[in-house]
Amino acid sequence: MALKITVIGTGYLGATHAAAMAELGFEVLGLDVVPEKIEMLQRGQVPMYEPGLEELLGKHVAGIEGSSGRLRFTTDFAEVAAFGDVHFLCVNTPQKHGEYACDMSYVESALASLAPHLTGPALVVGKSTVPVGSADRLAAYLAAHAPAGDDAELAWNPEFLREGFAVKDTLHPDRIVVGVRSERAEKLLREVYATPVSEGSPFVVTDFPTAELVKTSANSFLATKISFINAMAEVCEAADGDVAKLAEAIGYDDRIGKKFLRAGIGFGGGCLPKDIRAFMARAGELGADQALTFLREIDSINMRQRGQMVELTRQALGGGPFLGKRVAVLGATFKPDSDDVRDSPALNVAGQVHLQGAQVTVYDPKGMENARRLFPTLGYADSALEAVRGADVVLHLTEWREFRELDPGTLGEAVTARVILDGRNALDPQAWRKAGWTYRAMGRPTA
Repeated sequence: MALKITVIGTGYLGATHAAAMAELGFEVLGLDVVPEKIEMLQRGQVPMYEPGLEELLGKHVAGIEGSSGRLRFTTDFAEVAAFGDVHFLCVNTPQKHGEYACDMSYVESALASLAPHLTGPALVVGKSTVPVGSADRLAAYLAAHAPAGDDAELAWNPEFLREGFAVKDTLHPDRIVVGVRSERAEKLLREVYATPVSEGSPFVVTDFPTAELVKTSANSFLATKISFINAMAEVCEAADGDVAKLAEAIGYDDRIGKKFLRAGIGFGGGCLPKDIRAFMARAGELGADQALTFLREIDSINMRQRGQMVELTRQALGGGPFLGKRVAVLGATFKPDSDDVRDSPALNVAGQVHLQGAQVTVYDPKGMENARRLFPTLGYADSALEAVRGADVVLHLTEWREFRELDPGTLGEAVTARVILDGRNALDPQAWRKAGWTYRAMGRPTA
């Protein structure tokens, strides 16, 4: 009999996972405790921008003309328990207010709501990023509170989605990691992921703690790589070197690789910053805090980049106060191909410059609505051209393709001064300088 799958939590991770499971041929029931979100998904609409996700939902949501009908949504835990063989937990694990640790309340609440309804054999699979040791505790809770007892099993299967590529990463993952305690759990997960495994995705079977550590250690490594090249940009700035050429040269070493070696204003978003902080906090609880003290420096290099961009802007405006100056900001999201502005370096810089007296106008292809909600006092424009009109300096802070394809000549006619600061080292300095602009980026020669 074909497996039936449920997905608990239909935010960014859950909505993508539910649609992808339906695409892989499973009957899927998604659950959320926010009725508005469920109503939206039932119409085949997503509450966030993610390339390809809305189309995938439209292909499978029941009630949409021409869809497979394999995907439905509910707010009822009893319905989910009765329907599914495998239940994926995809709820949020944000940073706790006022501390580094991870807030597990959503995961715990989801499990507490599901467990009493599990009367027969079931596999609950955690996908959320959690502190190591959580799965052990949650497995014990599940066995104690589910009527099925030990037949209600837990497994841990971390997600490795990149925003902007979430659909591809779910359907064609670069690896599948499962933390399991029984052959039955492994067999069920092999069945769930049979298609990507047959296409060559590696399937790594581990214990609980290792599965929990994979995601946080991967994110810590990426954060380290980004902060490393940003630290090199600081040195290049002091020594008159060129960090872009430096990155190119060391990137040819296949032990290092080219990816994530573009210096700029650093990382943000809802994952990397909170994950490395939660990792440090958990290591401290385990008595292994010495092992991760380097992550504190990684975090501090990253946050320092934002302040340096503000100072670079001040220098570009003559070194005095920002009062009365007009600053255009291209980019509001923490990365391109997303509408996510959580802990966005671009918005943080825009906000700091604005607080110091400048008139700031922001444009972003997809993040305007979210940015407005978070920073209502900034100015917003409907296009890059409108944003730069009358600007004394232009800041390029999110590397959208649209910004790389801008015509420096056309933009130059709209600004007061042709000065551009490339906070992502993503524009072509020659093209901008040729059009009469002063181009400046961290760790790059001025001419």
